[in-house]
Amino acid sequence: MKLLAVLPWAETSLGLLLGAVLGFLMWSWRERKRTQQGEGQRSQLLADAARQAETLRREARLAAEEEALALRRQSDTALAERGRTLAASQERLTEREALINRQLEGLVERERNLRDQQVELQRQHTELAARQNQADALLVQRRERIERLAHLTQVEARALVLKEAEAEARKDAGELTRRIVGEAKARGDEEARRLISLAIQRCASEHTFETTTSTVALNGDDLKGRIIGREGRNIRAFEALTGVTVLIDDTPHAVVLSGFDPVRREVARQAMERLILDGRIHPTRIEEVVARVNQEMEETVTRIGEEAVFKVGLPPLHVELVRLLGRLRFRRSFAQNILDHSIEVAQLAGVLAAELGVDVLTAKRIGLLHDIGKAVDQEIEGSHAAVGADIVRRYGESEEVINGVAAHHDEVPHTSVLGILISAADAISASRPGARSESMETYLKRLERLEQIGATFPGVEKCYAVQAGRELRVIVRPTEVDDDQAYVMARNIARKVENDLQYPGQIRVTVVRETRCVEFAK
Repeated sequence: MKLLAVLPWAETSLGLLLGAVLGFLMWSWRERKRTQQGEGQRSQLLADAARQAETLRREARLAAEEEALALRRQSDTALAERGRTLAASQERLTEREALINRQLEGLVERERNLRDQQVELQRQHTELAARQNQADALLVQRRERIERLAHLTQVEARALVLKEAEAEARKDAGELTRRIVGEAKARGDEEARRLISLAIQRCASEHTFETTTSTVALNGDDLKGRIIGREGRNIRAFEALTGVTVLIDDTPHAVVLSGFDPVRREVARQAMERLILDGRIHPTRIEEVVARVNQEMEETVTRIGEEAVFKVGLPPLHVELVRLLGRLRFRRSFAQNILDHSIEVAQLAGVLAAELGVDVLTAKRIGLLHDIGKAVDQEIEGSHAAVGADIVRRYGESEEVINGVAAHHDEVPHTSVLGILISAADAISASRPGARSESMETYLKRLERLEQIGATFPGVEKCYAVQAGRELRVIVRPTEVDDDQAYVMARNIARKVENDLQYPGQIRVTVVRETRCVEFAK
């Protein structure tokens, strides 16, 4: 029973033991199996790693070989290029060395030739010195022989030769002068004619035939006694207040007023006319009328000056300059009104300045002021150009204006082209037809002086002033003056006329040289 009771337990233990053994065996087999699989995978991995390493080694070896090959190619190319460069440099050096050698050979040859030439020149110099000595001796002998044959000393012969050389030089100088003058005239005459003709055409001025008059008309000769007054007190008071002289002569129905100051003479004329119209002539009334006329004259002078400035188109001038311009209304030169002449010169100068492209306003300013010295030249010593220059300098005008006023009669050198334009415009205004007139006595003296100037030159046979003094014809002796000297003489006569004679406009100098050959057929 006990055995039967123990048997199930033993079977159970045995089963458990067998199960444990079998489990252990199964675990051991699985472990071995797993270990075998791990070994296989490790071997596989090791094999794969070995293959990859081999592949990498082959690729690295190929890359290294390719890089080495590329470097070898580059080094071979660089070496080849360097070799070519060295070869070219060597070739250039060889050529340069050859060139230097050739140049050295040439220099050596040239130096040898120069030494030979120097020797030859020394020999020729010696020969020339000997020949010069021989020629000097022959020249001395020839001079002595010529002196014996010509009966002239060396000094006389030299003077004769110098005289011939001087005549030849004068002839050449005359030809050169004629050619230069001809070329200058050909270039300048046409342009000068164009500018002057344009200026004259654009300046419309009236002809002037007025003469200065200081005559006051009277209604009857009985007024002369009233003008004189008791014991001459009226006429003395009038002369003292006006600064003019009253001339009462046998001229019927007229009284003459005489005075150097044109403004004072105009004041006296107006005062006399007012006294005659009023009829009351006595010292007190004379003083009142003269004072009133003087005040009105100052206003009139200023207004006339302002009108002149406005007419020319200039900006306002100094009040004293305007007043002096107004005084020019009562001043005349050769019967030409000075203020009208100044306005005309300003307009002409403006036209010429515009054509030449210079300052038009400054040209007009100089033209208007160029004769302003004539407003006070009775009071100040000196030429009206110099006096006018001092006046415009005193009132702040520019140096261009001062020089233009001072140089418009060529008394001082011109410093700018504007001064030359003013001189030209002044000559145009003075010389145009109808601009000026002069007395017969002055005219005849001017013609006589003009002919005397032409007759002072050697070789002149006759002189004639023709065309109312606008031309001087000089007839020369053909045996003393040749054609070339005639041109020089014409220019010298013109310069002397400019320096020694006062005249309006310009004077043409014509030198006539004529040779006449006369024979009679019998």
